[in-house]
This record gives sequence, C-alpha cells and structure tokens, in this order.
Amino acid sequence: MEQLIADFKADLWLYISIPFISGIIGYVTKVVAIHMMFAPLEFVGIKPFLGWQGIVPRKAEKMATIAVDLMTKRLIRPAEIFARLDPQRIAREIETPMMAAAEDIVRDVAQQYQPGLWEGMPDFARQRIIQRVRAESPAIVAAIMTEVQGNIDRYFDLKHMVVTNLLRDKRLLNEIFRKVGSQEFRFFSNAGFFFGFGIGLVQMVCWLIWREPWMLPLFGGFVGFFSDWIALQMMFRPQHPVTVFGVTFQGLFLKRQNEVAADYASLISKQLLTPANMMEELFRGAFADRIMELIHKNVKRVVDEQAGIARPLVVYAVGSQRYIEMKQVIADRIMAKMPETMKHVEDYAEDAMDVRNTLVTRMQKLTPEEFEGMLRPAFKEDEWALILVGAVLGFLVGELQIQFML
Repeated sequence: MEQLIADFKADLWLYISIPFISGIIGYVTKVVAIHMMFAPLEFVGIKPFLGWQGIVPRKAEKMATIAVDLMTKRLIRPAEIFARLDPQRIAREIETPMMAAAEDIVRDVAQQYQPGLWEGMPDFARQRIIQRVRAESPAIVAAIMTEVQGNIDRYFDLKHMVVTNLLRDKRLLNEIFRKVGSQEFRFFSNAGFFFGFGIGLVQMVCWLIWREPWMLPLFGGFVGFFSDWIALQMMFRPQHPVTVFGVTFQGLFLKRQNEVAADYASLISKQLLTPANMMEELFRGAFADRIMELIHKNVKRVVDEQAGIARPLVVYAVGSQRYIEMKQVIADRIMAKMPETMKHVEDYAEDAMDVRNTLVTRMQKLTPEEFEGMLRPAFKEDEWALILVGAVLGFLVGELQIQFML
C-alpha cells in the first residue's frame, strides 16, 4: 500500500488527469454522436460505405413518414381543419384579386377565340359580360371549397404534403428533431462527462495497481460505449413515472411532454402545416388533377349559364369545338391563378384552422409510448452506430493516453 501511495504522489497530476480525460472522452463522444445524427445533409465520401450522411437526413423519407403518421393518426385530421373554413368567407377574402383575374381572363380568351367579334362589341356589352363573369368568380371558389370540404380525402393528401416538404427541405426535418429534443441533447452531452469521470476514477485506481498498457484504451472504449448507452436509456426510460424512496423517475424527454408539445406545435404550424403549404398541395399536389376537373366542371357550368340565350350565337360565331376549347382555356387560366389568389386567405385560414392549439392540446394527451415515438426514431434507426462510434473514439483517446502516460 505504501508503494502505491508513493507511486500516486510521484505522478500525482498524471493520475488526477485520468478521470478528467475520461470525462472529456465521454463528453466529446456524445457531441460527435449528436452531430452525426444531423450532419452532413448529403452523403460525403465514397459511396456506398466509405463516408457518412447524417442519420436524420439519410432516413429523411422514413423519418418524415413516421412524423406524418403520428400527425394523421393521433393529432390532426384534414377533414377537421378544413371544416373550420367558411367557403363564403373565403370567397369574400379573394373577391378583389379574383375579380381582377377574371376580367383579364375573359378579355384575353375572347380576343384569342373571336377577336373581331369581341372588339366589335359596344363597350357596355363587353363590360356587362366581364361584370357577370367577375360576379360569378367568387361563387366558383365557394362551390369548389364546399366540394373539397365534403370530400377532403379525394382532393387533399396530407401525407404527401408533409413528406414532400420535409424531403425538399431536410434542414426543416433536422430542425424539428433538434427543437423537440433540445434539452435532451444537452443532457446527453453533459451526462457523457459525468459518466466518463466516474468510470475514470475506477480507471485511475486500476492503472495505479496494475499499470497494464491495454487498460487505458479498453477503459476509453468502455466509457464511450457505456456512457452513450446509459444516456440514451435515461432519456426514454422509464416510460411511466416510477417512485423509489420518495424520488420519482421518468425518462427526461417524456417528463417534458407539455413543454415539448408547445415547441413542436409552434414549429409545425409555422413552417409545415401552413395555409400556404395546404393550398399548394390542394392546387399543385398529388390530387391536383381532381381539383382541375372540379374547377373545369364549375367554370363550364358558369360560362354556359352566363351565355344564356346568346349561347347559340356565341357557338355560331366561334364554332362548337372552339366554344368547348374556350371553356377549357378559361378553366385552365383560373386554375393557374388560384394558388396566387388564395394567398389572400392565408391570414384568415391560419386563425380559422387553429393548427397550433389543436396540436398542443392533443400532444399533451399522448401516451408515453406514443410521445416517445416523436424523438426516439432519430436515435433508434442507427443507435448501434452512434454507440459504436463512441466506443471507437474512446478507444483511440485511450491509446493517446498510453503514449502520454508511458
């Protein structure tokens, strides 16, 4: 024992450095692991195996699908949020821009199909036609929105919208996971140091007694491996509160459910489930052809109604085939204007849909198992790789310690 004490005093600072270096190993391996989850956005290296891409962006489609499955099954239904919109209010909101667009469309199409007839009309006659079409334009939109609300699954694909936007912007997908798990990632890094420091104390005693060269890299690898594993377990286990000797334990992420719900809902409602993205999906998304068909049906009906008694004369003037084509062109032009025109309802739609508060309320009611599914996939997909990298880095630092100690 006296010899051990003498050895310790002789190399005091070297021995004291061991637990601190071990703690640094634990901390650094966690920081590297977190960084590897999100970066780089694209594969760097030589495909397929020599290189790396962040786990979340590499699994972007699967991660996005997991996120949208949670949204659609437990949090929000398209039929519910679209039902909160008033078609007549939407018609009023877009009346001014839609009327301006209708005037341009009527004039351009009339000049295209029968320029001589249109230009030869008295000004009051042209204005009357334009006014009648302008007056009907908001009604067309109201009819379309009513039809969409009544059969939302036919015209709107929430899953396609969310997955498409997250794949297009992998930074947004990263931001969602970072935001949701911000405090857990901080704990993950800090815990690495304390776990590493504790193991380093054992390592110091073992080195003092045996001084075997293999010990430091072995302990370094163990610190990297064990601290990664135990930190992950503490984030998600136990799922339900467990009280031991008056102290309640629960996974750190699960314990913050109410706080995380507010952060997540704010991010999703401002950047993903926005009226702009929903209208984009409605008019240019997976079922855009069905919306086009719906617009065509309504526009053709209105054109025929407005032609009224004069319809035979119009057909005679332009020809029956060209009359059909003219209705098609008008419908196409209105369809092209719709996404831009619908921007005027975004403020109203955001308030009416109330996506944020809906998400917060329902996320707070999720079971621990369901709530864990919001963040755990980011780890679970390649959890073994993160732990392995931690072990390898710890082993390499241990080798450097050997060179320093001997």
